[in-house]
Amino acid sequence: MGHPGRIAAAVLAAGSSSRFEDGPKQLASFRGRPLVAVAVEAALAAGVFDVVFVVGGAVDLSAIVPPEALLLENPDWADGQATSLTVAVRAAAVGGFDALVVGLGDQPFVGPEDWRAVAVSEATEPIVAASYEGRRGNPVRLARQVWPDLPASGDEGARRLMAARPELVAEVACPGDAVDIDTREDLDRWS
Repeated sequence: MGHPGRIAAAVLAAGSSSRFEDGPKQLASFRGRPLVAVAVEAALAAGVFDVVFVVGGAVDLSAIVPPEALLLENPDWADGQATSLTVAVRAAAVGGFDALVVGLGDQPFVGPEDWRAVAVSEATEPIVAASYEGRRGNPVRLARQVWPDLPASGDEGARRLMAARPELVAEVACPGDAVDIDTREDLDRWS
């Protein structure tokens, strides 16, 4: 693929937080900021994206998404994470982007440098994934050519395609951490 061309980012944050006991985790306070805002601000701070999309659905995120980001609604959020990825890919396609870098709204230790490393990687493979101490994680850069091959339903986004077609995937070492916040205990532990 070489240079990725015009790149958009997407922060997926549409779920219902079923394992989080105290209301929607997207709005939970993480070090004084709503959890999803931390993720969105990291993508924005990377400074390499033409646009940052935030995909929401189960929870109204309009009050916490920074004005520089574009909030997209996923009416099918209950059908799994792949539906949120589909919303983001559709928006990137309509916007004429060449690649989409996708991250999650519940990973507060994925910082701007991680988003930037994945986005501007010189890897020629159409999928570039962050790697944290040898463990593959998010964000993941998806070139336009693989968008039609992504799942449209279920709770896996690009992971299914990456497992089925490993020759399409490159990894880039990142300094952050892909820890995700799924429960109140996770939030307490990492805050």
